[in-house]
Amino acid sequence: MDLIHKIQEIQSRVPKQIDHIQTEEATKNAFIMPFISALGYDVFNPLEVIPEFTADIGTKKNEKVDYALKKNGNITMLMECKWCGENLSPDHASQLYRYFSVVEARFGILTNGITYQFFSDIDEPNKMDSKPFFEFNLLDFDEQHINELKKFTKSSFDLDNILTTASELKYTNSIKRIFAEEISNPSDEFIRFFVSKVYTGLKTQTVINQFSGIVKGALNLFIREKVNDRLKSALDVEQETTEAAIVEPVEEENKKGIITTEEEIDGFNIIKAIAREVVDVKRIFMRDTKSYCGILLDDNNRKPICRLHFNYKQKYIGIFTQKKEERIPIDCVDEIFKHADHIKLAISEYETNS
Repeated sequence: MDLIHKIQEIQSRVPKQIDHIQTEEATKNAFIMPFISALGYDVFNPLEVIPEFTADIGTKKNEKVDYALKKNGNITMLMECKWCGENLSPDHASQLYRYFSVVEARFGILTNGITYQFFSDIDEPNKMDSKPFFEFNLLDFDEQHINELKKFTKSSFDLDNILTTASELKYTNSIKRIFAEEISNPSDEFIRFFVSKVYTGLKTQTVINQFSGIVKGALNLFIREKVNDRLKSALDVEQETTEAAIVEPVEEENKKGIITTEEEIDGFNIIKAIAREVVDVKRIFMRDTKSYCGILLDDNNRKPICRLHFNYKQKYIGIFTQKKEERIPIDCVDEIFKHADHIKLAISEYETNS
């Protein structure tokens, strides 16, 4: 099973279990140990995973960190765990800070079972940075996050390779956070930059305040337009194909009391946009039923790609691999993009076996 599918399996447990988890130990058992296993480490093998790792640090004796991960006899990562109901803060990383300078590991992970913050010593050798260079959220990740996480799997772990990209990743993520903050709540300095480009008058504080809403609105409008352009490009399918694959079945099925919703049509178009990377989109068809909306390869019932279960309060996408449907909860149609690799795998299995 690929890493993304292992992570998605853990992700699917969270909504069902999180309200019943009240302690750090329960968080470890429900989310963190499965996460470590997903990275390829045997949580029951002390040669790979050491729980309650202990080392003497200066005058402090028997200091413990929750897990130490090992490969080829060397400690590669230290992990400090918190209860899933806690928001992570710098104070939570104190154990990792103390251990980092006396243990050979170059990476520390702080987690509450949902968010995983990865630290190293990019700023100063043998001293753990105050800010993580990479953050993985079990409930909000994309393909790029998975690609970064793969570097920490047991089979792919390469210290030099990770350190080479860690510095760039750290500053890239920092800039992204700053940009997100400025878009949400622009600072005077940020606004003044744009004002200087479009306004020739005196840049008084009153003028800056007047331009605050204008700058914020312009940036958000620009982002929305860019997103729409990307979607239009991805869904650029010939009108004839759209009419044959969507309109015609909808009209026919409506006669039977089945109504194909706009969300189902949107979901179908998203799946076609994903599928076009591995197969001709003219081979992707939709068949709506009263209980679900099916997406098929070659309009063949024996080649189901996925099913859209949108007729309930909780939406699901059911993706077929090895002819078995795996139902994954989603909150909105756009979340289908998160499962692009899984969908492409389902299609590839039919192509491989044909």
